[in-house]
Amino acid sequence: MNQFKPIFLGTVDPRSEMAGFRRVANSQKCVRAGGRHNDLEDVGRDLSHHTFFEMLGNWAFGGEYFKEEACGMAWELLTQVYGIPEDRLWVSYFGGDTKTGLAPDLETRDVWLSLGVPASRVLSFGLQENFWEMGDTGPCGPCTEIHYDLAEGVGAPQLVELWNLVFMQHCREAGGSLQPLPQRHVDTGMGLERLVAVLQGRRSTYDTDLFSPLLSAIHQGCGVRPYSGRVGPADEGRIDTAYRVVADHIRTLSVCIADGVFPGMSGAPLILRRILRRAVRFSTEVLRAPPGFLGSLVPVVVETLGAAYPELQKNSAQIASLVSEDEAAFLASLQRGRRIIDRTVKRLGPSDLFPAEVAWSLSLSGNLGIPLDLVELMLEEKGVQLDTAGLEELAQKEAQHRAQQAEPVPEEGLCLDVHTLEELHRHGVPPTDDSPKYNYSLQPNGDYEFGLCEAQVLQLYSEDGTAVASVGAGQRCGLLLDRTNFYAEQGGQASDRGYLVRTGQQDVLFPVARAQVCGGFILHEAVATECLQVGEQVQLYVDEAWRMGCMVKHTATHLLSWALRKTLGPTTEQRGSHLNPERLRFDVATQAPLTTEQLRTVESYVQEAVRQDKAVYMEEVPLAHTAHVPGLRSLDEVYPDPVRVVSVGVPVAHALAPDSQAALQTSVELCCGTHLLRTGAMGDLVIIGGRQLVKGITRLLAITGEQAQQARELGQSLSQEVEAARERLSRGSQDLQEAHQLSKDIGRLTEVIDSALMPQWQRQELQTTLKMLQRRANTAIRKLEKGQAAEKSQELLKRHSEGPLIVDTVSVESLSALVKVVRQLCEKAPSMSVLLLSPQPSGSVLCACQVSQAAMPTLTAEAWALAVCSHMGGKAWGSRVIAQGTGHTADLEAALGTARAYALNQL
Repeated sequence: MNQFKPIFLGTVDPRSEMAGFRRVANSQKCVRAGGRHNDLEDVGRDLSHHTFFEMLGNWAFGGEYFKEEACGMAWELLTQVYGIPEDRLWVSYFGGDTKTGLAPDLETRDVWLSLGVPASRVLSFGLQENFWEMGDTGPCGPCTEIHYDLAEGVGAPQLVELWNLVFMQHCREAGGSLQPLPQRHVDTGMGLERLVAVLQGRRSTYDTDLFSPLLSAIHQGCGVRPYSGRVGPADEGRIDTAYRVVADHIRTLSVCIADGVFPGMSGAPLILRRILRRAVRFSTEVLRAPPGFLGSLVPVVVETLGAAYPELQKNSAQIASLVSEDEAAFLASLQRGRRIIDRTVKRLGPSDLFPAEVAWSLSLSGNLGIPLDLVELMLEEKGVQLDTAGLEELAQKEAQHRAQQAEPVPEEGLCLDVHTLEELHRHGVPPTDDSPKYNYSLQPNGDYEFGLCEAQVLQLYSEDGTAVASVGAGQRCGLLLDRTNFYAEQGGQASDRGYLVRTGQQDVLFPVARAQVCGGFILHEAVATECLQVGEQVQLYVDEAWRMGCMVKHTATHLLSWALRKTLGPTTEQRGSHLNPERLRFDVATQAPLTTEQLRTVESYVQEAVRQDKAVYMEEVPLAHTAHVPGLRSLDEVYPDPVRVVSVGVPVAHALAPDSQAALQTSVELCCGTHLLRTGAMGDLVIIGGRQLVKGITRLLAITGEQAQQARELGQSLSQEVEAARERLSRGSQDLQEAHQLSKDIGRLTEVIDSALMPQWQRQELQTTLKMLQRRANTAIRKLEKGQAAEKSQELLKRHSEGPLIVDTVSVESLSALVKVVRQLCEKAPSMSVLLLSPQPSGSVLCACQVSQAAMPTLTAEAWALAVCSHMGGKAWGSRVIAQGTGHTADLEAALGTARAYALNQL
């Protein structure tokens, strides 16, 4: 019912086609794998559950028909059209709930009895079974379910739900209370898969021709026994369970990816990732499928569902590629995970728990993406228990971290609920005329002039949404006017802000923070500076700089969309956008992240359109005129009729002409936003960020105008710094300290470039260069350290020519250099055990040691380093042969004495 929520809530645009809906019948794709209705873990265990299914529905809006007609039509379709025997059908209805005070739905019961259903097959149930709610708030109501008896009247009935008829007559408020809906609606849903099973005489949906091609393909691809429909203990080896899991999940994956939902790390993409990995587990571990098997099933899904859903045919190659890539990645992760588990288990004592940190790193929340239940299963096979308490603590920390990293949720503004909207309709209040928002013009000097808007206050609302006749000074309130020039947030464009004054009283300003559209009404959120009453006349002024910024960014968004299609191909699809005066965000469907060259090309196309200062044409046309225009950009949303068309460089009439190819060559989109009248005012556009949200969707961030110019200047400056670093490296240096400084400078420059506000194409280019320079710098340092180590070791050997130990200080710049000196000493004097300390300008002391073969096992390097570094208040790490560490001390002689004493004592 998601697409019809605006009707249920009264927020539907009165100019849209949807506003005229009274009776609707439809079939739609549904996925139930998360949230309130979650079937994921049940799939495979029985013969009826699915994560993806097709829902057949019929709808009545605004009381067009209700319980009697809905039940009568359902009964007629099932028994007379489909020919299902009446004695195989049972029905249930809502029996009331004393706790909430809801009365039983006796009206529905009586309808069924009047249709001839025996009282013995009309059953009442409570809230959980026969009161439908999608979420914690929103439209809801009693439902009646039609069930089919699989037992054919023999023995106890075996009922399976076939059709659910929901009567939307209540609205669940935020506090939990139920209020009657102003208008009643009917929402029915019947699963296609279950209906097909009944009509084909099958006991299970998996036995129908919707699934038989997939089950046959699984059998042929895996070589296991044929599917036999067993469940529970009878399903030996869980082979039939695996058949059902794989068949269901590959359908879900295919339809979701075709609709632009890709496996990812949060929200719906994370759920899809779990579904894919669950399918991989069952196919590889139970069915013993070969690598790449899941991807090979995609053509079977397309063959089955492609005629009904053409997007599957269009995206079949991408779907198969994504599934195969993720399958391969998961199998590789499993192999790595098993090796990590094996290594970790070997280090555990008999009663030790498996470390939570290691399990977390293996999990979907960590690095390898292995489901935690599979990690636990792998540990169970080895007889090892997991530290579940530690795991829970890590999960809580991760949740806190994500909450801190999340983008701040914008403060909720005032809004008109379904009851308030119905009250406005009942009193004949017309929708707000917001056409003055387009009343602006371009002056000869290049400035924009925004028209004044005079309006009348039709209604005032207090902060809690209550309608009031007046508001006092300092009160936050909502204003409903007969007309406005404010743009209400929609279509990805931020709301206007500004102020209003009473007509004739220009010195008292009422600040307007935002405007929202609710069912055709524009609600202005303002703060009253003094008393304001219903009926007063006001004048509205938009914040011109804010509006101008939004206009620039919205036109830039259209040009960016056009440039991406021109660069990546005409089938490139937008997946979302948002803009405000500061920057724009644009999500685009891509097979891979945009390359440096592609980003440059996209920017160059936009720059050329800006340089040409093209006219931007806007015109309202009947929605039907836009239906078959090649290349016309529209998003998957409901548009008003007439609809506004925005065309860059080509008049709208020409762009929409039957033989026109203009929309294939320039930007032509359906859009209600406010735009520049010529592209030149944009100045420039720079893409400053680009990252993959999930596999298949790239998010771009862009800025315009002076900001864009500053980003280009910064990019040029940083490019010169990188070039200077390259020249320093090319000159070479025999001074180790200088080489270390250059390496640090390259690292610092890398950090600056990673976060700088600069062209993304240039960032990627410089990052590649810096990686190469860093490798070269590190190679030069290693070479100089090796030479230095040879000199230092020779000097130390002259001072320590006898004895089993060399314990001394040496001046080096890094721990790696100190280790090299120790290694060279031991190569030249293999009978000696060596420990060296190196004081640093920062006050720390570096330590490295290596013990000879003859000294072990009584003396180990790790224990020696730990004894010395603990004395200095530091830490150490390493192996029995070689170790290193750090500490702090002002008394080096005491530290050296500790080193000698410990070693001699051990020896």
